[in-house]
Amino acid sequence: MKVSLFITCLADQLYPQVGESVVRLLQRYGCEVDFPEGQTCCGQPAFNSGYQDEAREVARSMIRAFEHSDYVVSPSGSCTGMIHHYYPYLFKDEPEWFHKAEALAAKTYEFSQFLVNVLGINDLDAEFSAKVTYHPSCHAMRLLGVRNEPLELLKNVQGMEYIDLPYKEDCCGFGGTFAVKMADMSEAMVCEKAANVCKSNAEVLVGTDMGCLMNIGGRLQKEGKPVRVMHLAELLEEGVKRNERKSQ
Repeated sequence: MKVSLFITCLADQLYPQVGESVVRLLQRYGCEVDFPEGQTCCGQPAFNSGYQDEAREVARSMIRAFEHSDYVVSPSGSCTGMIHHYYPYLFKDEPEWFHKAEALAAKTYEFSQFLVNVLGINDLDAEFSAKVTYHPSCHAMRLLGVRNEPLELLKNVQGMEYIDLPYKEDCCGFGGTFAVKMADMSEAMVCEKAANVCKSNAEVLVGTDMGCLMNIGGRLQKEGKPVRVMHLAELLEEGVKRNERKSQ
């Protein structure tokens, strides 16, 4: 199976190890992974700020970059949601590009969504002995409907104690440009989210979007809270490696 990695801006610039974990896990299950170098931002910051013409041009670049891909997999529900829900909207008055946008959306998946729903994998034989809680990001949950897939993968990790996050469906306050435009409100929201993470007594916070994890992790770090923050792909890969070392 041929898969193209859509890395996203945050992962590319700040968390490249997340992309590496995604690639190694996909390769572990027989996927041939490539990286189209023409890819760039999905256009969400411009779109959310009302600059639809600029977002449309960025979307054209993305459609071209992945036009010949069989599947596109991303470690971000937010960026995947942008492609699924807003690319067809951006090109609603351009039939040729509208069909191209729909074609890209149809083959683009968030990482956990692809593992569970396309590859049919929900148990990676991973081992990770820790108390873990999960933050479901707004776009993955509400735009893509990704709710159970990450939990299926987490709950099959050996040795892990899963703890439900209080008020887990509340937004962390990041929201991309929202955190800049509405900084005071964003700060109040992330303080509340960080407090709930601490109330869970979890040692590790896991998520599927680095924007959310960057925001919550930054707040936890500022408050001096010893909670490790990881993308789902990072935890799963580390868990796989731990179990493999144990079996040797």
